[in-house]
Amino acid sequence: MGNTDRRRPYLRIADDIRREMAAGRYAVGEQLPVARELADKYGVAMMTIGNALAVLRDEGLIETRQGSGSFVTRMPEGGDDRQAVTEEPSEEFLLLSQQLREIREHVQKLSFRLDELDARTRPDQPER
Repeated sequence: MGNTDRRRPYLRIADDIRREMAAGRYAVGEQLPVARELADKYGVAMMTIGNALAVLRDEGLIETRQGSGSFVTRMPEGGDDRQAVTEEPSEEFLLLSQQLREIREHVQKLSFRLDELDARTRPDQPER
């Protein structure tokens, strides 16, 4: 018989991409295929792919940059009934992941400082 998974297609696609991430097909920092390629791969409309990516984005697994695509920001947790990665991450992967986290923290701090400076230097703001 056909597919017995009665969930909505975008949820099945999100699960499939999540499994591919866990299996090492996509690493942290790597770009996912563009939406058109995913739509062709799964034989669905672009809106369905958008919904699948929104699920992964809401879980914090990817971030989407306008005009650039979707990028893996972290790996899925292995504690549920999804396919788990059996190999331990390499030392190089762990080091790069830590460096990426540190870079994100620095960028966030710099962004906050820039916002403060911008607020202070706007001519329409009263002086402090």
